[in-house]
Amino acid sequence: MGCVQRTAAGKYPDNRMLGWRPFKDGVPGPYLWKSYKEVYEEVLQIGSALQQLGVQPGSRVGIYGSNCPQWVVAMQACNGYSIICVPLYDTLGAGAVDYIIDHAEIDVVFIQDKKIKEILSPNCTSATRLKALVAFTSANNEQIKDAEQIGMKVYSWNDFLKMGKDKPVQPRPPQPNDTCTIMYTSGTSGQPKGVMLSHESHGMYVKGVDLFMDQFEDKMSTEDVFLSFLPLAHILDRMIEEYFFHKGASVGYYHGDLNALRDDLMELKPTLLVGVPRVYEKIYEGILKALADLRPLRRVIFNALYNRKLASMKAGYTQKTASPFADMLAFRKVKARLGGRLRLLISGGAPLSTEIEEFMRVTSCAYFIQGYGLTETLGPSTVGYPDDMSLVGTAGVAATFTELRLEEVPEMGYDPLGVPSRGEILIRGSTVFTGYYKNPELTNEVMVDGWFHTGDIGEMTPDGILKVIDRKKNIFKLSQGEYVAVEYLEKVYVFPPIIEDIWVYGDSYKSMLVAVVNPHEENTMKWAGSNGYKGSFSEICKSEGLKEHVLKELAAAAQKNKVRPSIHFYIGH
Repeated sequence: MGCVQRTAAGKYPDNRMLGWRPFKDGVPGPYLWKSYKEVYEEVLQIGSALQQLGVQPGSRVGIYGSNCPQWVVAMQACNGYSIICVPLYDTLGAGAVDYIIDHAEIDVVFIQDKKIKEILSPNCTSATRLKALVAFTSANNEQIKDAEQIGMKVYSWNDFLKMGKDKPVQPRPPQPNDTCTIMYTSGTSGQPKGVMLSHESHGMYVKGVDLFMDQFEDKMSTEDVFLSFLPLAHILDRMIEEYFFHKGASVGYYHGDLNALRDDLMELKPTLLVGVPRVYEKIYEGILKALADLRPLRRVIFNALYNRKLASMKAGYTQKTASPFADMLAFRKVKARLGGRLRLLISGGAPLSTEIEEFMRVTSCAYFIQGYGLTETLGPSTVGYPDDMSLVGTAGVAATFTELRLEEVPEMGYDPLGVPSRGEILIRGSTVFTGYYKNPELTNEVMVDGWFHTGDIGEMTPDGILKVIDRKKNIFKLSQGEYVAVEYLEKVYVFPPIIEDIWVYGDSYKSMLVAVVNPHEENTMKWAGSNGYKGSFSEICKSEGLKEHVLKELAAAAQKNKVRPSIHFYIGH
């Protein structure tokens, strides 16, 4: 993918490429931008500096930190000099960074300043193998001394750029089949697994999106702007950014606080937003809260306009033509809450409820689609179509260069030849990974005759629309012989607004499941105020009244989704 950066810098040298918000007195300011030409110059300097450290083609280099321009520059430097980029991500579990540095045999790590202490911690025993740390800005003197004691050199970002500028080295473009990145993802048990993705698969992904986009009247342009806040260490955000760079468009990074994401939306005014379902659930909850504060007559008008536009969209009208009157009168205010310029919203990572997708399609004044994919498939394997309401609540249809099929799972009663057609989702195509790093046994277990076995259970309509309904391995066989899919139950029970999160667990020696419920703080305090309860969030969580209310909400969710309740709930915070 190094050639993509070189090509984009040649075609769009002065276009805004990477944006960030510098802090002044602890407050993020307006976005500043680096152009494609400026970024490419930094990529060459970082790549040249890596050569001076003796980092050879095929070596592994880590990147550890939040999304920012330096993250992308380091990644593109790896691409341009045939070095394998390995994102480090600490939420994979305690010790994951230590494990990945050792397992991938990483020599150098590009690192966010505040993460340096994690690498220098006594718990990170693999740090002794590192030659160097390159800080996104700089390290303090104490950290530099601590690093020297274990034989590691620490560079500031500017010093490392100067090293490369003083002794430039020509790029070393990779071959198509060379490994581009090893992206670690959580294993179902034990340590993270390293997914090897080739440069060819990245190139085919970009070509596939080009072909997909060709069929629509609305075209992407260099004026489009993407707000990046999902981790670059995950495949979804990474591949969206890769495509934006291919098109000469702009990527602006959030300032680091997800709770203040709306501030970034208003400042950047993006045209594309990509989030996991929880992001859209929070947007939905925020809009409902704003509606609840309106006068009754205005709520009635909003609901009438909503139903009118929804009916028109279901009748075949496009999002733009369904009800311009409703958009002008009511829904432009929803669009304004999201920055005012959004053209497309994408949900991925997990299934989003039909109710919320429908709501976002109607009220956002933008296209809204869902997709499905995994790290092993380089992101989207299925994708929805804008303006096709038959795809609401589904993961869409097979993406370009992707084949799907379902395989029988008899122990769970899933049969692709039954009605409806259900089974484990298998994927084949040019963007599928080449294997798990240093784990041929696991690779051979999931790759059979060229088909990747995802472990997800899907339901497919006769015309190829996929819905992800279950997970193959996250099932418990209770003592009475009943199989239970806990991820599905978590999805059902997390929907009431009073609930922030829920964890369901089962044991083969017990007849009941147990669940731990984490109440939503803001909604809980609102409920408490309406019902005469006083005290802190912690105190209210201990009240019997809240427990009874939450249990009623859970029972209602079970009834709505036709789930037979067989769970003991523990409610805490």
